[in-house]
Amino acid sequence: MKETDIIVVGGGSAGSAMTGRLAEAGLSVTLIEAGKSDRHIRSRIPALTSAIVQNPAYDWCYQVEPDPSLGGRADIWPAGRMLGGGSALNGMMFIRGHRWDYDEWARQGAAGWDYESVLPYFRRMEDNERGADAWRGTGGPIAVSEGRARYPITDQWIAAAQAAGIPRSSDLNGESAEGVDYVQVSQRRGTRCSAARGYLHERRGDKTPTILLEAQLLRILIEDGRAVGILYRQDGVEKQLRARHGVVMSAGAMNTPRLLMLSGIGPADHLRAHGIAVVCDRPGVGGNLQDHVGTHVVNEVDAPTLNSDAQGLRGAWQVLRYALARRGALTTAIGHAQAFVRSRPDLPAPNLQISFAAFAFDFDERGRLMLRKTPSVSTLVGLMRPSHRGRISLRSADPLDPPKIAHRQLGNDDDIDQIVEGIGIARAILNETPIGTHILSELRPGAALTEAEQLRAYVRMASIPLYHPVGTAKMGRADDPDAVVDADLAVIGVEGLWVADASVMPTLPAGNTNATAIMIGDKGADHVLRRIGQRAGKCI
Repeated sequence: MKETDIIVVGGGSAGSAMTGRLAEAGLSVTLIEAGKSDRHIRSRIPALTSAIVQNPAYDWCYQVEPDPSLGGRADIWPAGRMLGGGSALNGMMFIRGHRWDYDEWARQGAAGWDYESVLPYFRRMEDNERGADAWRGTGGPIAVSEGRARYPITDQWIAAAQAAGIPRSSDLNGESAEGVDYVQVSQRRGTRCSAARGYLHERRGDKTPTILLEAQLLRILIEDGRAVGILYRQDGVEKQLRARHGVVMSAGAMNTPRLLMLSGIGPADHLRAHGIAVVCDRPGVGGNLQDHVGTHVVNEVDAPTLNSDAQGLRGAWQVLRYALARRGALTTAIGHAQAFVRSRPDLPAPNLQISFAAFAFDFDERGRLMLRKTPSVSTLVGLMRPSHRGRISLRSADPLDPPKIAHRQLGNDDDIDQIVEGIGIARAILNETPIGTHILSELRPGAALTEAEQLRAYVRMASIPLYHPVGTAKMGRADDPDAVVDADLAVIGVEGLWVADASVMPTLPAGNTNATAIMIGDKGADHVLRRIGQRAGKCI
Protein backbone atom coordinates (compact mmCIF):
# COMPACT_ATOMS: atom_id res chain seq x y z
CA MET A 1 0.00 0.00 0.00
CA LYS A 2 1.46 3.34 -1.07
CA GLU A 3 1.84 6.33 1.26
CA THR A 4 2.18 10.06 0.69
CA ASP A 5 2.40 13.08 2.99
CA ILE A 6 -1.04 14.41 2.09
CA ILE A 7 -3.83 13.66 -0.38
CA VAL A 8 -5.89 16.29 -2.17
CA VAL A 9 -9.17 14.99 -3.59
CA GLY A 10 -10.30 17.04 -6.60
CA GLY A 11 -8.07 19.00 -8.95
CA GLY A 12 -10.47 21.87 -9.58
CA SER A 13 -10.02 25.57 -8.90
CA ALA A 14 -9.28 25.28 -5.17
CA GLY A 15 -7.74 21.81 -5.34
CA SER A 16 -5.15 22.87 -7.92
CA ALA A 17 -4.19 25.87 -5.79
CA MET A 18 -4.02 23.74 -2.63
CA THR A 19 -1.88 21.10 -4.35
CA GLY A 20 0.51 23.62 -5.84
CA ARG A 21 1.07 25.48 -2.59
CA LEU A 22 1.51 22.32 -0.47
CA ALA A 23 4.05 20.95 -2.96
CA GLU A 24 5.81 24.31 -3.02
CA ALA A 25 6.16 23.99 0.78
CA GLY A 26 8.04 20.72 0.31
CA LEU A 27 5.33 18.15 1.04
CA SER A 28 4.83 14.95 -0.92
CA VAL A 29 1.36 15.59 -2.36
CA THR A 30 -0.88 13.21 -4.28
CA LEU A 31 -3.78 14.81 -6.14
CA ILE A 32 -6.57 12.53 -7.32
CA GLU A 33 -8.92 13.83 -9.98
CA ALA A 34 -11.94 11.93 -11.32
CA GLY A 35 -11.72 13.65 -14.71
CA LYS A 36 -9.24 14.06 -17.52
CA SER A 37 -6.46 16.54 -18.16
CA ASP A 38 -7.46 20.09 -19.08
CA ARG A 39 -4.85 20.20 -21.86
CA HIS A 40 -7.54 20.44 -24.53
CA ILE A 41 -7.81 23.05 -27.27
CA ARG A 42 -11.50 23.61 -26.51
CA SER A 43 -10.65 24.52 -22.93
CA ARG A 44 -7.59 26.61 -23.75
CA ILE A 45 -9.21 28.70 -26.56
CA PRO A 46 -11.86 30.76 -24.74
CA ALA A 47 -14.65 30.87 -27.33
CA LEU A 48 -14.54 27.10 -27.92
CA THR A 49 -15.53 26.25 -24.35
CA SER A 50 -19.17 25.77 -25.31
CA ALA A 51 -18.16 22.48 -26.93
CA ILE A 52 -17.13 20.96 -23.60
CA VAL A 53 -19.84 22.44 -21.37
CA GLN A 54 -22.59 19.79 -21.01
CA ASN A 55 -20.24 17.28 -22.63
CA PRO A 56 -20.12 14.40 -20.10
CA ALA A 57 -16.50 13.70 -20.95
CA TYR A 58 -15.52 17.05 -19.40
CA ASP A 59 -18.55 18.18 -17.41
CA TRP A 60 -20.38 16.37 -14.58
CA CYS A 61 -23.72 17.69 -15.96
CA TYR A 62 -25.50 17.50 -12.60
CA GLN A 63 -29.28 17.09 -12.92
CA VAL A 64 -31.06 19.28 -10.37
CA GLU A 65 -34.45 18.39 -8.90
CA PRO A 66 -37.45 20.25 -10.41
CA ASP A 67 -37.51 23.82 -9.09
CA PRO A 68 -41.01 25.00 -8.11
CA SER A 69 -39.86 28.63 -8.16
CA LEU A 70 -39.12 28.26 -11.89
CA GLY A 71 -42.34 26.49 -12.79
CA GLY A 72 -40.95 23.03 -12.08
CA ARG A 73 -38.04 23.34 -14.49
CA ALA A 74 -35.21 20.88 -13.80
CA ASP A 75 -31.92 22.52 -14.80
CA ILE A 76 -28.58 20.91 -15.45
CA TRP A 77 -25.70 22.44 -13.51
CA PRO A 78 -22.24 22.21 -15.08
CA ALA A 79 -19.14 21.30 -13.06
CA GLY A 80 -15.70 20.73 -14.50
CA ARG A 81 -14.78 17.05 -14.88
CA MET A 82 -11.10 17.67 -15.54
CA LEU A 83 -8.07 19.27 -13.99
CA GLY A 84 -8.84 22.90 -13.26
CA GLY A 85 -12.50 22.09 -12.60
CA GLY A 86 -14.71 25.10 -13.13
CA SER A 87 -11.74 27.28 -14.04
CA ALA A 88 -11.19 25.05 -17.11
CA LEU A 89 -14.68 25.56 -18.57
CA ASN A 90 -16.20 28.69 -17.00
CA GLY A 91 -16.84 32.10 -18.55
CA MET A 92 -13.46 33.43 -17.24
CA MET A 93 -14.82 36.58 -15.57
CA PHE A 94 -12.35 37.36 -12.79
CA ILE A 95 -14.02 39.17 -9.90
CA ARG A 96 -13.24 38.93 -6.19
CA GLY A 97 -16.42 40.18 -4.57
CA HIS A 98 -17.04 43.02 -2.15
CA ARG A 99 -15.24 43.78 1.10
CA TRP A 100 -18.56 43.42 2.93
CA ASP A 101 -18.87 39.79 1.80
CA TYR A 102 -15.72 38.66 3.58
CA ASP A 103 -16.35 40.75 6.66
CA GLU A 104 -19.74 39.01 6.80
CA TRP A 105 -17.99 35.63 6.73
CA ALA A 106 -16.02 36.67 9.81
CA ARG A 107 -19.19 37.91 11.53
CA GLN A 108 -20.69 34.47 10.94
CA GLY A 109 -17.79 32.73 12.64
CA ALA A 110 -15.13 32.36 9.94
CA ALA A 111 -12.41 34.09 11.95
CA GLY A 112 -9.44 35.16 9.83
CA TRP A 113 -11.47 35.29 6.60
CA ASP A 114 -12.45 38.97 6.75
CA TYR A 115 -11.44 41.18 3.83
CA GLU A 116 -8.15 42.36 5.30
CA SER A 117 -7.19 38.72 5.96
CA VAL A 118 -8.02 37.38 2.49
CA LEU A 119 -6.62 40.36 0.56
CA PRO A 120 -2.95 39.20 0.78
CA TYR A 121 -3.93 35.89 -0.81
CA PHE A 122 -5.87 37.51 -3.63
CA ARG A 123 -2.77 39.60 -4.28
CA ARG A 124 -0.29 36.70 -4.19
CA MET A 125 -2.37 34.43 -6.43
CA GLU A 126 -2.67 36.84 -9.35
CA ASP A 127 -0.52 38.22 -12.12
CA ASN A 128 -2.52 41.32 -12.90
CA GLU A 129 -2.01 42.98 -16.27
CA ARG A 130 -2.90 46.35 -14.71
CA GLY A 131 0.03 46.08 -12.31
CA ALA A 132 0.40 45.86 -8.56
CA ASP A 133 -0.76 48.25 -5.85
CA ALA A 134 -2.16 47.96 -2.33
CA TRP A 135 -5.06 45.81 -3.62
CA ARG A 136 -3.64 44.03 -6.68
CA GLY A 137 -0.75 41.65 -7.24
CA THR A 138 1.68 40.58 -9.95
CA GLY A 139 3.85 37.50 -10.40
CA GLY A 140 1.27 35.01 -9.11
CA PRO A 141 0.08 31.85 -10.87
CA ILE A 142 -3.28 33.16 -12.15
CA ALA A 143 -3.03 35.59 -15.05
CA VAL A 144 -5.65 38.35 -14.86
CA SER A 145 -5.92 40.28 -18.11
CA GLU A 146 -7.94 42.84 -19.98
CA GLY A 147 -10.44 41.37 -22.44
CA ARG A 148 -9.14 41.06 -25.99
CA ALA A 149 -12.58 40.89 -27.64
CA ARG A 150 -13.27 44.64 -27.67
CA TYR A 151 -16.23 46.32 -29.35
CA PRO A 152 -17.05 50.06 -29.37
CA ILE A 153 -20.55 49.27 -28.15
CA THR A 154 -19.05 48.04 -24.86
CA ASP A 155 -17.36 51.41 -24.38
CA GLN A 156 -20.70 53.05 -25.13
CA TRP A 157 -22.46 50.89 -22.54
CA ILE A 158 -19.98 51.97 -19.86
CA ALA A 159 -20.49 55.63 -20.82
CA ALA A 160 -24.27 55.13 -20.72
CA ALA A 161 -24.04 53.51 -17.27
CA GLN A 162 -22.23 56.60 -16.03
CA ALA A 163 -24.88 58.79 -17.64
CA ALA A 164 -27.49 56.73 -15.76
CA GLY A 165 -25.81 57.66 -12.48
CA ILE A 166 -23.53 54.66 -11.88
CA PRO A 167 -20.05 55.79 -10.84
CA ARG A 168 -17.01 54.66 -12.82
CA SER A 169 -14.77 52.29 -10.87
CA SER A 170 -11.11 52.33 -11.83
CA ASP A 171 -10.88 48.67 -10.77
CA LEU A 172 -13.72 46.49 -9.48
CA ASN A 173 -11.09 44.12 -8.07
CA GLY A 174 -9.32 46.99 -6.37
CA GLU A 175 -10.19 49.69 -3.87
CA SER A 176 -13.82 50.12 -4.97
CA ALA A 177 -15.91 47.03 -5.80
CA GLU A 178 -18.91 49.20 -6.72
CA GLY A 179 -19.66 51.00 -9.95
CA VAL A 180 -18.98 50.13 -13.59
CA ASP A 181 -15.82 48.88 -15.32
CA TYR A 182 -14.59 46.51 -17.98
CA VAL A 183 -14.50 42.81 -17.12
CA GLN A 184 -11.10 41.34 -16.33
CA VAL A 185 -10.54 37.76 -17.45
CA SER A 186 -8.56 34.71 -16.32
CA GLN A 187 -6.41 34.59 -19.44
CA ARG A 188 -2.77 34.79 -20.41
CA ARG A 189 -2.17 36.30 -23.85
CA GLY A 190 -5.63 35.38 -25.10
CA THR A 191 -5.68 31.80 -23.79
CA ARG A 192 -7.44 30.48 -20.69
CA CYS A 193 -5.41 30.50 -17.49
CA SER A 194 -7.09 27.79 -15.42
CA ALA A 195 -6.03 27.02 -11.86
CA ALA A 196 -4.45 23.81 -13.16
CA ARG A 197 -2.39 25.76 -15.68
CA GLY A 198 -1.27 28.32 -13.10
CA TYR A 199 -0.59 26.09 -10.09
CA LEU A 200 0.27 22.74 -11.70
CA HIS A 201 1.38 22.92 -15.34
CA GLU A 202 3.40 26.14 -15.00
CA ARG A 203 4.22 25.70 -11.31
CA ARG A 204 7.39 26.67 -9.48
CA GLY A 205 9.47 24.72 -6.98
CA ASP A 206 11.36 21.46 -6.95
CA LYS A 207 8.72 19.21 -5.42
CA THR A 208 6.36 17.89 -8.11
CA PRO A 209 2.99 16.58 -6.96
CA THR A 210 1.78 13.17 -8.08
CA ILE A 211 -1.42 13.55 -10.14
CA LEU A 212 -3.77 10.60 -10.61
CA LEU A 213 -6.32 11.25 -13.37
CA GLU A 214 -9.62 9.43 -13.93
CA ALA A 215 -9.40 8.24 -10.32
CA GLN A 216 -12.78 8.18 -8.55
CA LEU A 217 -12.84 8.50 -4.76
CA LEU A 218 -15.03 5.86 -3.14
CA ARG A 219 -14.57 6.91 0.49
CA ILE A 220 -12.16 8.47 2.94
CA LEU A 221 -10.41 5.98 5.25
CA ILE A 222 -10.96 7.04 8.86
CA GLU A 223 -9.37 5.22 11.77
CA ASP A 224 -9.86 6.19 15.42
CA GLY A 225 -11.41 9.50 14.42
CA ARG A 226 -8.59 10.44 12.03
CA ALA A 227 -8.46 10.51 8.21
CA VAL A 228 -5.55 8.28 7.21
CA GLY A 229 -6.09 7.75 3.50
CA ILE A 230 -8.57 7.02 0.73
CA LEU A 231 -10.16 4.17 -1.17
CA TYR A 232 -10.46 4.96 -4.87
CA ARG A 233 -11.11 3.32 -8.22
CA GLN A 234 -8.88 3.74 -11.24
CA ASP A 235 -8.81 1.65 -14.42
CA GLY A 236 -11.57 -0.50 -12.95
CA VAL A 237 -9.46 -1.46 -9.93
CA GLU A 238 -10.07 -0.46 -6.31
CA LYS A 239 -6.95 0.89 -4.64
CA GLN A 240 -5.92 2.36 -1.29
CA LEU A 241 -3.57 5.23 -0.62
CA ARG A 242 -2.40 6.22 2.85
CA ALA A 243 -1.48 9.75 3.95
CA ARG A 244 0.85 10.62 6.82
CA HIS A 245 -0.76 13.99 7.52
CA GLY A 246 -4.28 13.61 6.20
CA VAL A 247 -6.71 14.35 3.37
CA VAL A 248 -7.97 17.61 1.84
CA MET A 249 -11.36 17.49 0.15
CA SER A 250 -11.58 19.86 -2.83
CA ALA A 251 -14.22 18.14 -4.94
CA GLY A 252 -16.54 21.16 -5.20
CA ALA A 253 -19.77 22.32 -3.60
CA MET A 254 -21.81 19.48 -5.09
CA ASN A 255 -19.36 16.59 -4.79
CA THR A 256 -17.51 17.31 -1.54
CA PRO A 257 -20.60 16.88 0.68
CA ARG A 258 -21.56 13.73 -1.21
CA LEU A 259 -18.15 12.19 -0.60
CA LEU A 260 -18.13 13.23 3.06
CA MET A 261 -21.49 11.54 3.56
CA LEU A 262 -20.34 8.38 1.77
CA SER A 263 -17.47 8.35 4.29
CA GLY A 264 -19.82 8.57 7.27
CA ILE A 265 -19.63 12.32 7.91
CA GLY A 266 -22.95 14.13 7.75
CA PRO A 267 -26.51 14.13 9.11
CA ALA A 268 -26.72 10.90 11.12
CA ASP A 269 -30.32 10.04 10.24
CA HIS A 270 -29.68 10.53 6.51
CA LEU A 271 -26.57 8.32 6.65
CA ARG A 272 -28.36 5.55 8.52
CA ALA A 273 -31.23 5.67 6.04
CA HIS A 274 -28.72 4.67 3.36
CA GLY A 275 -27.00 2.03 5.51
CA ILE A 276 -23.85 4.10 6.07
CA ALA A 277 -22.10 3.81 9.43
CA VAL A 278 -21.95 7.19 11.17
CA VAL A 279 -18.39 8.35 11.84
CA CYS A 280 -19.25 11.96 12.69
CA ASP A 281 -22.73 13.47 12.96
CA ARG A 282 -22.49 16.85 11.20
CA PRO A 283 -26.01 18.01 10.25
CA GLY A 284 -24.64 20.86 8.13
CA VAL A 285 -23.02 18.61 5.53
CA GLY A 286 -24.91 19.22 2.29
CA GLY A 287 -27.00 22.07 3.69
CA ASN A 288 -26.70 25.83 3.14
CA LEU A 289 -26.60 25.43 -0.67
CA GLN A 290 -26.66 28.82 -2.41
CA ASP A 291 -26.41 29.99 -6.01
CA HIS A 292 -26.72 33.30 -7.80
CA VAL A 293 -29.77 33.70 -10.02
CA GLY A 294 -30.48 36.11 -12.85
CA THR A 295 -32.19 36.85 -16.13
CA HIS A 296 -31.33 38.59 -19.40
CA VAL A 297 -32.33 41.74 -21.21
CA VAL A 298 -31.55 41.17 -24.91
CA ASN A 299 -31.47 43.90 -27.56
CA GLU A 300 -30.94 44.01 -31.30
CA VAL A 301 -28.51 46.77 -32.32
CA ASP A 302 -27.17 48.45 -35.45
CA ALA A 303 -23.51 48.28 -34.39
CA PRO A 304 -20.89 45.52 -34.81
CA THR A 305 -20.98 42.78 -32.17
CA LEU A 306 -19.52 39.34 -31.79
CA ASN A 307 -22.65 37.97 -33.50
CA SER A 308 -21.69 39.72 -36.74
CA ASP A 309 -18.05 38.64 -36.35
CA ALA A 310 -19.09 34.97 -36.24
CA GLN A 311 -20.57 35.01 -39.75
CA GLY A 312 -18.97 34.27 -43.12
CA LEU A 313 -15.75 36.02 -44.07
CA ARG A 314 -15.75 38.00 -40.83
CA GLY A 315 -15.68 34.69 -38.96
CA ALA A 316 -12.73 33.48 -41.04
CA TRP A 317 -10.91 36.74 -40.28
CA GLN A 318 -11.46 36.20 -36.55
CA VAL A 319 -9.85 32.75 -36.77
CA LEU A 320 -6.84 34.25 -38.56
CA ARG A 321 -6.68 37.14 -36.09
CA TYR A 322 -6.58 34.72 -33.19
CA ALA A 323 -3.90 32.60 -34.82
CA LEU A 324 -1.70 35.64 -35.49
CA ALA A 325 -2.30 37.86 -32.46
CA ARG A 326 -4.40 35.96 -29.90
CA ARG A 327 -7.02 38.71 -30.13
CA GLY A 328 -10.60 39.06 -31.29
CA ALA A 329 -13.82 37.11 -30.95
CA LEU A 330 -12.16 33.78 -30.09
CA THR A 331 -10.81 35.29 -26.86
CA THR A 332 -14.25 36.29 -25.58
CA ALA A 333 -15.31 35.78 -22.00
CA ILE A 334 -18.97 35.46 -21.03
CA GLY A 335 -19.12 39.20 -20.26
CA HIS A 336 -17.30 42.33 -21.44
CA ALA A 337 -18.31 44.99 -18.91
CA GLN A 338 -20.16 44.97 -15.60
CA ALA A 339 -21.60 47.14 -12.88
CA PHE A 340 -22.19 46.34 -9.22
CA VAL A 341 -25.07 48.43 -7.92
CA ARG A 342 -27.50 48.78 -5.03
CA SER A 343 -31.11 48.92 -6.12
CA ARG A 344 -32.09 50.19 -2.64
CA PRO A 345 -30.25 52.90 -0.69
CA ASP A 346 -30.36 51.11 2.68
CA LEU A 347 -28.41 48.04 1.55
CA PRO A 348 -24.92 47.50 3.06
CA ALA A 349 -23.39 46.41 -0.27
CA PRO A 350 -24.39 45.99 -3.94
CA ASN A 351 -27.20 43.48 -4.39
CA LEU A 352 -27.05 43.33 -8.19
CA GLN A 353 -24.44 42.50 -10.80
CA ILE A 354 -25.33 43.98 -14.20
CA SER A 355 -23.15 42.24 -16.81
CA PHE A 356 -22.98 43.40 -20.42
CA ALA A 357 -21.87 41.28 -23.37
CA ALA A 358 -21.48 42.41 -26.96
CA PHE A 359 -23.27 39.28 -28.16
CA ALA A 360 -26.52 37.42 -27.54
CA PHE A 361 -27.87 33.91 -27.87
CA ASP A 362 -31.07 32.36 -29.16
CA PHE A 363 -32.36 28.82 -28.70
CA ASP A 364 -32.56 26.37 -31.60
CA GLU A 365 -35.46 23.96 -32.18
CA ARG A 366 -33.89 21.49 -29.71
CA GLY A 367 -33.52 24.09 -26.98
CA ARG A 368 -29.77 24.48 -27.38
CA LEU A 369 -28.02 27.84 -27.18
CA MET A 370 -26.83 29.31 -30.44
CA LEU A 371 -25.45 32.74 -31.34
CA ARG A 372 -28.02 35.06 -32.87
CA LYS A 373 -27.34 35.74 -36.53
CA THR A 374 -27.92 39.50 -36.28
CA PRO A 375 -25.94 42.08 -34.24
CA SER A 376 -27.22 41.88 -30.67
CA VAL A 377 -26.22 42.57 -27.07
CA SER A 378 -27.26 41.03 -23.78
CA THR A 379 -27.40 42.36 -20.24
CA LEU A 380 -27.49 39.83 -17.41
CA VAL A 381 -29.18 41.00 -14.22
CA GLY A 382 -27.80 38.84 -11.41
CA LEU A 383 -29.08 38.75 -7.82
CA MET A 384 -26.09 38.61 -5.49
CA ARG A 385 -27.73 37.55 -2.21
CA PRO A 386 -30.66 35.23 -2.92
CA SER A 387 -32.64 34.12 0.11
CA HIS A 388 -33.02 30.37 -0.39
CA ARG A 389 -30.81 27.68 1.09
CA GLY A 390 -30.96 24.33 -0.68
CA ARG A 391 -29.49 20.92 0.12
CA ILE A 392 -27.24 18.26 -1.36
CA SER A 393 -28.12 14.73 -0.27
CA LEU A 394 -27.37 11.15 -1.26
CA ARG A 395 -29.44 9.19 -3.76
CA SER A 396 -27.97 5.95 -2.47
CA ALA A 397 -24.87 4.51 -0.85
CA ASP A 398 -23.42 3.77 -4.31
CA PRO A 399 -20.30 5.96 -4.61
CA LEU A 400 -20.85 6.31 -8.35
CA ASP A 401 -24.35 7.76 -8.01
CA PRO A 402 -24.58 11.55 -8.53
CA PRO A 403 -25.82 13.72 -5.66
CA LYS A 404 -29.43 14.75 -5.23
CA ILE A 405 -29.59 18.55 -5.59
CA ALA A 406 -32.69 20.32 -4.26
CA HIS A 407 -32.70 24.10 -4.63
CA ARG A 408 -35.05 27.01 -5.31
CA GLN A 409 -33.42 29.72 -7.40
CA LEU A 410 -36.07 32.26 -6.38
CA GLY A 411 -36.54 31.94 -2.65
CA ASN A 412 -39.24 34.54 -2.11
CA ASP A 413 -41.07 37.49 -3.67
CA ASP A 414 -38.35 39.91 -2.60
CA ASP A 415 -35.79 38.01 -4.69
CA ILE A 416 -38.08 38.51 -7.68
CA ASP A 417 -38.61 42.20 -6.87
CA GLN A 418 -34.87 42.85 -6.68
CA ILE A 419 -34.33 41.29 -10.12
CA VAL A 420 -37.21 43.41 -11.49
CA GLU A 421 -35.45 46.46 -10.05
CA GLY A 422 -32.31 45.32 -11.85
CA ILE A 423 -34.17 45.05 -15.15
CA GLY A 424 -35.20 48.66 -14.64
CA ILE A 425 -31.56 49.67 -14.12
CA ALA A 426 -30.44 47.71 -17.19
CA ARG A 427 -33.12 49.37 -19.32
CA ALA A 428 -32.19 52.81 -17.98
CA ILE A 429 -28.58 52.25 -19.09
CA LEU A 430 -29.67 51.08 -22.55
CA ASN A 431 -31.85 54.16 -22.98
CA GLU A 432 -28.96 56.54 -22.30
CA THR A 433 -26.62 58.11 -24.82
CA PRO A 434 -24.41 56.93 -26.41
CA ILE A 435 -25.63 53.31 -26.52
CA GLY A 436 -29.30 54.22 -26.77
CA THR A 437 -28.88 55.50 -30.34
CA HIS A 438 -27.84 51.98 -31.45
CA ILE A 439 -30.75 50.05 -29.90
CA LEU A 440 -33.17 48.78 -32.54
CA SER A 441 -35.46 46.69 -30.35
CA GLU A 442 -35.76 44.85 -27.06
CA LEU A 443 -36.12 41.13 -27.76
CA ARG A 444 -36.34 39.99 -24.12
CA PRO A 445 -38.29 40.71 -21.94
CA GLY A 446 -39.83 42.81 -24.73
CA ALA A 447 -40.72 46.49 -24.74
CA ALA A 448 -44.40 45.68 -24.16
CA LEU A 449 -43.62 44.36 -20.67
CA THR A 450 -43.62 47.47 -18.49
CA GLU A 451 -45.86 46.71 -15.52
CA ALA A 452 -44.30 45.28 -12.36
CA GLU A 453 -46.48 42.16 -12.40
CA GLN A 454 -45.60 41.48 -16.04
CA LEU A 455 -41.91 41.69 -15.22
CA ARG A 456 -42.33 39.47 -12.14
CA ALA A 457 -43.91 36.85 -14.39
CA TYR A 458 -40.98 37.19 -16.80
CA VAL A 459 -38.50 36.69 -13.96
CA ARG A 460 -40.32 33.53 -12.83
CA MET A 461 -40.29 32.19 -16.37
CA ALA A 462 -36.87 33.29 -17.64
CA SER A 463 -34.56 33.28 -14.61
CA ILE A 464 -31.58 30.95 -14.79
CA PRO A 465 -29.01 29.62 -12.33
CA LEU A 466 -25.66 31.37 -12.69
CA TYR A 467 -23.80 28.17 -11.76
CA HIS A 468 -22.05 29.51 -8.68
CA PRO A 469 -22.99 26.84 -6.08
CA VAL A 470 -21.42 27.34 -2.65
CA GLY A 471 -21.92 26.71 1.05
CA THR A 472 -22.51 22.95 1.43
CA ALA A 473 -19.70 22.43 3.96
CA LYS A 474 -19.98 25.75 5.73
CA MET A 475 -17.08 27.28 7.63
CA GLY A 476 -17.92 28.49 11.14
CA ARG A 477 -17.47 28.11 14.87
CA ALA A 478 -17.21 24.63 16.36
CA ASP A 479 -20.38 25.25 18.40
CA ASP A 480 -22.40 26.14 15.28
CA PRO A 481 -24.47 23.02 14.49
CA ASP A 482 -24.62 24.03 10.81
CA ALA A 483 -20.85 24.44 10.48
CA VAL A 484 -18.83 21.62 8.92
CA VAL A 485 -15.31 23.06 9.06
CA ASP A 486 -13.61 25.49 11.42
CA ALA A 487 -11.67 28.60 10.44
CA ASP A 488 -8.64 26.42 9.55
CA LEU A 489 -10.89 24.46 7.14
CA ALA A 490 -10.52 21.39 9.38
CA VAL A 491 -13.60 19.16 9.55
CA ILE A 492 -15.11 19.51 13.01
CA GLY A 493 -14.94 16.18 14.81
CA VAL A 494 -12.46 14.41 12.49
CA GLU A 495 -8.69 14.83 12.70
CA GLY A 496 -6.51 15.08 9.63
CA LEU A 497 -9.35 16.07 7.32
CA TRP A 498 -9.87 19.44 5.67
CA VAL A 499 -12.22 20.94 3.08
CA ALA A 500 -10.99 23.64 0.70
CA ASP A 501 -13.36 24.61 -2.08
CA ALA A 502 -16.50 26.69 -2.66
CA SER A 503 -18.47 24.47 -0.28
CA VAL A 504 -16.88 26.19 2.76
CA MET A 505 -18.17 29.67 1.87
CA PRO A 506 -20.72 30.68 4.55
CA THR A 507 -22.45 33.00 2.06
CA LEU A 508 -22.14 33.95 -1.59
CA PRO A 509 -19.71 36.74 -2.48
CA ALA A 510 -20.90 39.30 -5.03
CA GLY A 511 -20.05 38.31 -8.58
CA ASN A 512 -18.59 35.23 -10.20
CA THR A 513 -17.15 32.89 -7.57
CA ASN A 514 -14.13 31.33 -9.27
CA ALA A 515 -11.53 33.81 -8.03
CA THR A 516 -12.81 33.29 -4.48
CA ALA A 517 -12.61 29.50 -4.82
CA ILE A 518 -9.00 29.74 -5.98
CA MET A 519 -8.20 32.07 -3.08
CA ILE A 520 -9.65 29.51 -0.65
CA GLY A 521 -7.29 26.85 -1.99
CA ASP A 522 -4.30 29.19 -1.88
CA LYS A 523 -4.99 30.53 1.62
CA GLY A 524 -6.22 27.14 2.82
CA ALA A 525 -2.80 25.63 2.15
CA ASP A 526 -1.31 27.89 4.83
CA HIS A 527 -3.97 26.72 7.30
CA VAL A 528 -3.24 23.06 6.53
CA LEU A 529 0.50 23.61 6.87
CA ARG A 530 -0.01 25.33 10.22
CA ARG A 531 -2.12 22.43 11.54
CA ILE A 532 0.45 19.91 10.33
CA GLY A 533 3.20 21.91 12.02
CA GLN A 534 1.26 22.05 15.27
CA ARG A 535 0.71 18.29 15.24
CA ALA A 536 4.37 17.62 14.45
CA GLY A 537 5.37 19.86 17.35
CA LYS A 538 3.16 17.90 19.75
CA CYS A 539 4.76 14.63 18.61
CA ILE A 540 8.32 15.75 19.31
